[in-house]
Amino acid sequence: MSVNFNPLENPSRRRCLQGMAAATWASAAPWASAQNASQSLTGPAFVVSPWAGSLAPLDLLDTTGKRWRVADLQGRPVLINFWASWCEPCRAEMPSLQQLADLYGPDKLLVLAINFKETPARAIRFAQSTGVTLPVLLDGDGRLAQQWGVKVFPTTLLIDGRGKPRSRVQGEVDWTGKAAEKLVDGLM
Repeated sequence: MSVNFNPLENPSRRRCLQGMAAATWASAAPWASAQNASQSLTGPAFVVSPWAGSLAPLDLLDTTGKRWRVADLQGRPVLINFWASWCEPCRAEMPSLQQLADLYGPDKLLVLAINFKETPARAIRFAQSTGVTLPVLLDGDGRLAQQWGVKVFPTTLLIDGRGKPRSRVQGEVDWTGKAAEKLVDGLM
């Protein structure tokens, strides 16, 4: 069985790649340069922007059946990554996201991966095949992604230890790199 990865023939992949291109080629990230003019937090495949507004309520199940709510996120910084297995940048980013979670541990930094509009079986298969052990939450109808304004995959939301949303990262990040270190340190 062959799998077609031609983004022009698959609207989901095309949307992912178009979103990535828009995020990557967005006009210079004004927030990043305003925060630190000498060291931009915009990378070759991602754009950082400030979080505008509040968070819609979080109420999702993970692949083990555990229910996650906003109260579960209190007291530690949180990275919430929206992804899908059909999104190549998401697939490429996931190992470094897992490494970040392993490096800090869930008591110091909680990393959640929210699967966008895929079946639980597909999300579980992906996690198992890639060695992902961080919590994988299921946004089966895409409602949370829509409420939180996620239009590009992957998108990661950064929340500080007081539960305040800080920024949104659109696009693929090497979460073991220097730019990611700055983003995470800013949450502590």
